[in-house]
Amino acid sequence: MDTVTALAHALHLPVGELLELRRTAVQEMAAVSVDLPGPGRPIGQWEPHDLEVHPAGPGAGLAGAGRKRALSGYVQRAHDQVLIDAVAAGVAGHSGIVVLEGTSSTGKTRACWQAVQPLAGKGWRLWHPFYPTHAQAALEDLHRVGPRTVVWLNEAQHYLGDRTFGEQIASAVHQLLIDETRGPVLVLGTLWPEYAHTYTALPAPGGDDPYSRVRELLAGHTVSVPDAFDAVALATATDLADKGDALLADALTRARDSGRITQDLAGAPELLRRYEQPRRPAARALLEAAMDARRLGVGLHLPQAFLTDAAPDYLSDHDYDQLSDNWAEQAYAELAEQVHGKQAPLRRTTPRPPRRPPTPTTYASTAVPPPTGPVFRLADYLEQHGRTTRRHLCPPAAFWNAAHTHLTHPDDLISLARAAEDRHRLQWAYHLHHRAADHGSTGALVHLAKLRERAGDQDGAELLARQAADQGDTDALVHLAELREETGDRDSAETLARQAADHGDSRALSYLAVLREGNGDRDGAETLYRQAAEYGFPPARVHVVEMQERAGDRDRAETVAREAADHGDTGVRIRLAVLREGTGDLDSAEPLAQVRLAVLREGAGDLDSAETVAREVADHRSPDALFHLALLREQAGDLDSAETLAREAADHGFPIALYLLVELRERAGDRDGAERLAQQAADRGDTSALVRLVERRERAGDRDGAEILARQAADHSALVRLAELREETGDRDSAESLARQAADHGATGARYRLTNTGALNRLWPYGLDPDGAPTSPWQQSVSVEQNRHAPPSTS
Repeated sequence: MDTVTALAHALHLPVGELLELRRTAVQEMAAVSVDLPGPGRPIGQWEPHDLEVHPAGPGAGLAGAGRKRALSGYVQRAHDQVLIDAVAAGVAGHSGIVVLEGTSSTGKTRACWQAVQPLAGKGWRLWHPFYPTHAQAALEDLHRVGPRTVVWLNEAQHYLGDRTFGEQIASAVHQLLIDETRGPVLVLGTLWPEYAHTYTALPAPGGDDPYSRVRELLAGHTVSVPDAFDAVALATATDLADKGDALLADALTRARDSGRITQDLAGAPELLRRYEQPRRPAARALLEAAMDARRLGVGLHLPQAFLTDAAPDYLSDHDYDQLSDNWAEQAYAELAEQVHGKQAPLRRTTPRPPRRPPTPTTYASTAVPPPTGPVFRLADYLEQHGRTTRRHLCPPAAFWNAAHTHLTHPDDLISLARAAEDRHRLQWAYHLHHRAADHGSTGALVHLAKLRERAGDQDGAELLARQAADQGDTDALVHLAELREETGDRDSAETLARQAADHGDSRALSYLAVLREGNGDRDGAETLYRQAAEYGFPPARVHVVEMQERAGDRDRAETVAREAADHGDTGVRIRLAVLREGTGDLDSAEPLAQVRLAVLREGAGDLDSAETVAREVADHRSPDALFHLALLREQAGDLDSAETLAREAADHGFPIALYLLVELRERAGDRDGAERLAQQAADRGDTSALVRLVERRERAGDRDGAEILARQAADHSALVRLAELREETGDRDSAESLARQAADHGATGARYRLTNTGALNRLWPYGLDPDGAPTSPWQQSVSVEQNRHAPPSTS
C-alpha cells in the first residue's frame, strides 16, 4: 500500500483510484488461482516412457501412432514395499517423499511407475517438471502444486544437483511436504549412488556445504535398489515367463545367471539400434565378426587382432574404400560407448586368470597360455541376436583367415574347424584342425588320424593317433586299439583298450568286444564285455545277455541278468524280457506282460487304468507300453490323446513313437497332422520323420511343399536329402542350390553324409570356398608340427 501511495504522488495521480485498482487486481488473480488446477495431469493420461521408464526388449523403440511400447511383467522386490507404504500413506492424507537409489537401469523408475498406479483411480495427478530445464520448471511451479499430486523427480540430480537452483528446489520441496493445506502429495525421485553420496556427505570442517538443504531433504528417505534379482525375484520372473511374458523369457535366457534382468531389458533396444544404425560401417563389421565367432563356438574373449583382421570382408566395396588409416581405433571407440545398464556393444575386458590346484600328470602340460594383446567381449543381447539373424550365413574368407592366424586356444580352433566342416568348407576345416593340433588339441589329432585312415593312409593315421595317445587322449587309444585289432595284433589292441579304461574310458573294452564278436570270438568278446562292465560301463552286460540269448544259452543269459540286477542295473533284465517276447516266450517276459495288461484294459474301456499301468512300465524303461496305447487311441480316433501318449513315449526314450505316428497320419491323408508331428519329432532331435515326409512330397511331384518342409529341419539334413533326390533326377541346378543352402546353414546333423557319400561330396569333392565357389583341388598333409603351418590359400 505504501508503494502504491508513493507511486501516486510521483505521478500526480489520485491515491484512492490507484488503491481501488490494486484491490480489484488482487481479487481477480485470486479467482483465477482458485479455478486453475495445479501443474501436471491425471496419472491415467501418462504413458510410462514419457516419464523416462526405459523401453524394454527388441523393437521397444519403434512405437508409432496408436501403438504403445511394451513393458515386461513386473517383479516386486524389497524396495517396492517402501513405495507401497508411501502410496498408502498418501491415500490416507499424509504427504511423503521416497527417493530410490541404484545404479543405471536397475528398475528404479519402473518401480515408481508401478507404485502410483493405484492412485490413478483416486483422482491423483502427476507432474513431471522438465521444460525449459528440469531445474527451472521445478522451481517455477513447485509453489503451484496442489493436493493429490505426485511430483515426479526422476534422475533427481537434474533438480537437486543444479548448481544454481538445487538448494532452492530442495527448500521448496520441503515446504510442500510440511504444508498441510496443500497435501497430501507424494514426491518420488531416483538417484545414482554416486550422486546420493555427494549430496549426503558431510562437509569438511570449515569447508563449503553446497548441498545442506538437499542433505536434509534426503535424510531417511532414500531406499537402495539392488543391481540384480535375488533367487525369489528370479523365481517370480521365471513364473511370469512361463505364463507367456516373452520379454522376460527372452531376458532370462541371457541374464539368469547374473540376475541383471532389468539391465538386459533396458539396454537391448539401444544395443540393437547401435548395431543396425552405426555411425561407421566398420563398427557394424566388427560386431558381425564377433557375432559369427560366438555363434560358431569361439569363447567369450575375442582377440582384437582377430576381429580387426576379420572385419574388412564384412564391408561393401564402397565402405572398404572409405576406410581411414585409424578406422579400427575409431570403430572400437564407438562400440565402447555405453548404453543403459552400463552395457557396451563391444567392450574391452580382462580375462580372469585360472585358479586351480596343481594336477600331477605324466603327459605334456595342456595348460593354454592367455591370449596376447587386448581382448573384447560382445554384449550378450547382440550375441543372441546374431545367433538368430545370422544362423544361415557362412562367414567370409577374412574371418577364417583371421581365425587361423590369430586364435590360439585349441577349443576355439576345434569349434571353428567343425563349423567349417558343417558348412562343407573342407579346406579351412582341415587347416583349422591342424592349427588346433599345433596348439595341443589331441582331439584334433584324432580327427586328422581318421581323415588319413579314410584316405587309405593307415600308417599316417596311426602316426597321428599315437601322438594323441602319447598325450593321454583316450579316444586316440580307442582308435589305435581298433586299428591294431583290424591288423590282427589282438594283444596290442587289448593293451591299448585297457590303457583307455585305466584313464576313465570304460567304453574302449566294449568297442573291442564288438570287434571280437563280429569275428566270431564269442568267448573273447564276453571276457572283454565283462571287463568293460567292471570298469564301469553297464551297457556291456546288455551285450553279454544279447550274445548269450542269440546263441541259445538261456540259462547263461539269465545268470548275467541276475548279476546285473544285483549290481543295481535292472535294465538288463528288461532287455532280456524284450528278447523273450520277440521269440514268443511270454511267460519269461514279465515286464512286457504289464504292457499286455495295459493294452487289455484299454480294450475293455478302462482308459485311466490302462494309462496308469503303461506309465508304470515306462518308468521301468519300457516306453513301448505308452506307444501301444498311442496306437490304440489313434485307431479309435482320439488323435489328441494319441499324440500325448506318443510324445510321452518319446520322452521316455522311445523316439520312433512320433515317427510311426507321422506315418499313420500321412497314410490316412492327414498331411497337416503328419507335418505337425514331424516337426515335434524334429524339435526333439529326430528329423527322420521330416526327411521321410520330404521324400514323399518330392516323389509325389510336390516340389514346393518338399522344400518348405525341408527348411523346417533344424539341422538341415532334409535339405541335403532333397538335394540328393534332385541330383538323382538329373536336376543338377536345383540340387546345387539346395546343397549350397544346407552347407551355408551348417548341416550339423548330416555331417557324416556330407563328408562321405552325400550330395555335397559328389558335387564339390574338395569343398566350397567361403563365398560358395567350389574349392580348387588341394592335398592333405600328414605330419603335424608345432607352429609350422602357413594359412591355406584363399584363391
